[in-house]
Amino acid sequence: MEKLSSAAVVPQLLRNIIVAVVVFADETLLQISGNSKLIEKLRLFVVACFLFFLRSLPWVVSFADPNSKKDRMKLDCQESGIGRAIWQLLSAMNEIPVSSRKYQVVRSLAERLIEENHAGNSIALFDLNRRVLNASFRRTLSRLEAAERNRRDADEPGLKRMVRAAVRAVGTGSGGEESAEKLAAELLWLAEKMAVYGIAGEAVEKWASASNLASLAVSSEPRLQSCLVQICALMFKEAKEMEREEETKKKMLASWIPLLCRASNGADKPVLRSAERAELEKVLEEMISQLKREEEQEVILSLWLHHYTLCSSSDWPDLNASYLRWCHSSRQLFLFRSL
Repeated sequence: MEKLSSAAVVPQLLRNIIVAVVVFADETLLQISGNSKLIEKLRLFVVACFLFFLRSLPWVVSFADPNSKKDRMKLDCQESGIGRAIWQLLSAMNEIPVSSRKYQVVRSLAERLIEENHAGNSIALFDLNRRVLNASFRRTLSRLEAAERNRRDADEPGLKRMVRAAVRAVGTGSGGEESAEKLAAELLWLAEKMAVYGIAGEAVEKWASASNLASLAVSSEPRLQSCLVQICALMFKEAKEMEREEETKKKMLASWIPLLCRASNGADKPVLRSAERAELEKVLEEMISQLKREEEQEVILSLWLHHYTLCSSSDWPDLNASYLRWCHSSRQLFLFRSL
């Protein structure tokens, strides 16, 4: 996990304190307001002042979206015109509605430039593709999580919802909502490209660390869940091939097994074909067996059993064989220790 510098910690901490104070004040005023129009006007005044405060201080913009700085750093590494062109096209994909005829034009152009770089058989072009695609994957993943959290926050009452929306609007420069399903489809497209070109390592690490998105995904719309399951299938396959990355594999299993148990049926049909489901089960079993400590296997298998038994609409993924192997191993270890 990347750490903020000391210069970044102070303003971000101050912003968080101010947000907490304003939310507390709003909830207090809401409790005592009753039918008082005067107190209700006071609440609206607090909201107006807070929103003005957010837009007036430049450091809020700088730290409201921590990934924006990472994007700029990545872009600085793309010193060539071709690198900046691909980055611009991939960024435009996030912004253009899928319904627009220009969306496919932009996507096809980005795909063409990336493929031409790959066909150039150049180490420099290979590295350029890797950096640009990694930056775009990171950016799209961040925006996907923000879009899904916006949906969740829409259910929150009062100022708390307004504060969260305002902070995101200031930080991203846009107050409009993005389609999480669209962003997930673009993330899948990026992941597939990175897998084809053999540069999916960083994407796997980012996906394994996306525990917040994984938690939100359990209660997401079925169509979004379907796309996320497809990304999971690809990321798990890539992770299995990574050597000496036990921590990444453990985090991915812990984060995404709940979604696999609860979203395997998708919107109206299974997300993956039977052969794909069977293949992914084998991948999961192998990754669990690669966890060296018995306690780590227990944590993952207990998590699977919990969600597997709670979801009445699905019997996938079936990890009974892994569970029985762990039980047998645990029994043998118990007998050995009791000697």
